[in-house]
Amino acid sequence: MKVMSTPYETGGRSAQKARTRDALFPNKRALLLAAHPEIAATSMLPANPPEDPAARLDAVVANFSAMILDTEAQQRTMLRLSLEADAAERDALPLRQGRAIAWIAEALDGLRGDLTGQQFRQLVLSIRATIGIEAIVWLIDVARLSRNDAAALTRWSAQALLHHAATVPPPAPSRPGRQSRPTRATSDPISNTPAEPRSTRP
Repeated sequence: MKVMSTPYETGGRSAQKARTRDALFPNKRALLLAAHPEIAATSMLPANPPEDPAARLDAVVANFSAMILDTEAQQRTMLRLSLEADAAERDALPLRQGRAIAWIAEALDGLRGDLTGQQFRQLVLSIRATIGIEAIVWLIDVARLSRNDAAALTRWSAQALLHHAATVPPPAPSRPGRQSRPTRATSDPISNTPAEPRSTRP
């Protein structure tokens, strides 16, 4: 029986894997899309979304939380890298692009006539602060909740904020906040206005 040489074992197989990967994924974005299809998602609403804003928000948060838990290891890595990186490096992290802001805004689109633009933005940001990998990590690691309980609590928190905003509008910021980072969008997902060319993710 022919025995493969050590150089092939150490280098040949790696090169072969690289050629196979390059054939399947011609660029970095194709590889990322295959590993994380959510980075191309423009919505977290189901195919036939409800009209009620509360039901729409719950569907978005449920789907978002499920996606976070399905990719938890990668999400934790991206969170750690974003905390260690400078602003330019954070902009390049593929799973830290502020997509949830647009998903939440879409869910609550029916409320735009009930709130000022600033109030709507503050509501969206407050809900984003209670969901996602940041909240999940704290609830699991610090509060010692199970993953399912952590996801359930983020859904409850989002609903609580939404219902509270119906009677007490979100507080106005003491100074203008930064707009959502327009990575691939042409408008600010919260205000529906053209995005600032150098704005960053909140």
